[in-house]
Amino acid sequence: MGVEIKESPVTDAEFEAMKQFVRDYLTASVESEEEGGRMRWYPWHSATYRFNHIMNVVELAGEIARREGADVDVTRVAALFHDVAKLEAEQDRHAEVGAKVAKEYLTTHGDYPQSFVEQVVDAVRDHSYQGDLTDLPLETQCLIEADILDKVGANGATLLLLRMGYESRTHMDAAEMVGRVLERGRDARDRVRSDAAESVAHRRLKRVKWLKEWLEEEVTNMDEGGGFETDEPESAKR
Repeated sequence: MGVEIKESPVTDAEFEAMKQFVRDYLTASVESEEEGGRMRWYPWHSATYRFNHIMNVVELAGEIARREGADVDVTRVAALFHDVAKLEAEQDRHAEVGAKVAKEYLTTHGDYPQSFVEQVVDAVRDHSYQGDLTDLPLETQCLIEADILDKVGANGATLLLLRMGYESRTHMDAAEMVGRVLERGRDARDRVRSDAAESVAHRRLKRVKWLKEWLEEEVTNMDEGGGFETDEPESAKR
């Protein structure tokens, strides 16, 4: 007996059109704000950063979905729309507003099966769920896991190191900032449920742990209070 091959309801061209729509929507959301609008002073609240985050989540959610046997099309499209309203709606409403945007787009830009549209809309609406992820459909679980894990690892560490500059902090705080990413990663590892997501969390945690250890080893003239030691570090005498 052969393996049944399920035809994707979303073509490559349609997915590219969705990506362009989401990019344009985010850009319009920022342009419609008043000068210095909500959260504009950090670059990762810009349309460019938000779109990059979305695409990271699309790739990671697709990887998790494939490994876990979830519907990859539902997962990837939901991931694409999950933060579409992030820059125009309040944090506690962006999932609900994003679900409405996704539904409007999918029902007016193609002839997608109703069940597909409903699954995507439900996943977008529920992607901020804070309970046990096993309570949710597998596609929503994969999306949430990817969303959580995007800010863990090298990407998360880089974002917090960039934040140091915007807060006019010294590079001596680097190990502390990376330590925050490590804590976030451990929380993420405890929350994700799929084997695929746990594997990603483990891999990314290892990278951050190494980075923190390297920083602590190399920034040797920093005492616990954040000041400079007066004596030459032992490593410099060798």
